[in-house]
Amino acid sequence: MPTVCSLFAGIGGIDLGFKQAGFDIIWANEYDTAACKTYRHNFDGSNLVEGDIRDISADDIPEFDVLTAGFPCQPFSIAGKQKGFNDKRGNLFFEIARIIDAKRPKVVFLENVANLMEHDDGKTFLVIFSSLAQFGYTVYYKVMASNEYGNLPQIRKRIYITAVHESIQQSYKHPEPVELTLKSTDIIHRNERQNEIYYYNGKVLYPYFESKMKDKHAIYRPTDTEVRWTKNQMCPTLTANMGTYPDRVPVVWDDYGIRKLTLRECLEFQGFPNEFYFPNTIMIEDAYKQIGNSVSVPVIRRIAKNIKLL
Repeated sequence: MPTVCSLFAGIGGIDLGFKQAGFDIIWANEYDTAACKTYRHNFDGSNLVEGDIRDISADDIPEFDVLTAGFPCQPFSIAGKQKGFNDKRGNLFFEIARIIDAKRPKVVFLENVANLMEHDDGKTFLVIFSSLAQFGYTVYYKVMASNEYGNLPQIRKRIYITAVHESIQQSYKHPEPVELTLKSTDIIHRNERQNEIYYYNGKVLYPYFESKMKDKHAIYRPTDTEVRWTKNQMCPTLTANMGTYPDRVPVVWDDYGIRKLTLRECLEFQGFPNEFYFPNTIMIEDAYKQIGNSVSVPVIRRIAKNIKLL
């Protein structure tokens, strides 16, 4: 069974996709304590090292076949300040490069926001591309949307980078688009009452949402300045700032009032299975953040299956 070293593992979305494709996650690292709790709740936590990757020597990591990393995307996101490598989180890419240089795995898989390609007039992506190339990797990259490549009704475009070492005499192929058969109504059941913690009824934001949400069948995304509705009943991109004021969690009407998407609904829009959930020691705000920071699991699984063919 091919082995994986997972950097910036988060709650394990990438790990789950690779595991579903038949890989063995032998070592993982995550800095955020709350994310580590969720990871251990859903995986055998014995392979997870909690701590700053900058403090971990490559010698302390076992040998592996594939390195995966969903490295921090906020420095490159159009929703953020786009500081890139001037942001200390952006500089963490060079920690990935350090491990790659020391271990030279057969394959490197990276995931980030689509804006990574345009950030700083393409210079940021060129640094990443060149770093991989100098270590002997052929770099394949593609921006893919979750609704087109993961059969998930979520508007979510991400760049997926697969780098194959020159020692492998095969070319990697990106997954082909798939038909979107899953609908948001398969995930959001408006006739079922949810826990009261999700409803705005009687709360300060209720009149504001009521005045903006004219279509009771739509899904809305609250921002700092407006409430936007999404076309074709698609879920808007689930972001890492969900749970912060004014919540930023997508909002819907159901038969019982106005509410935010539940944690379970958000997990399903990311393609997590029913058995994946949060421990009761996690604050709801942290749980929303963790989902937004994670990945669309079916897209990862399809990429991992193609990597396994190499």
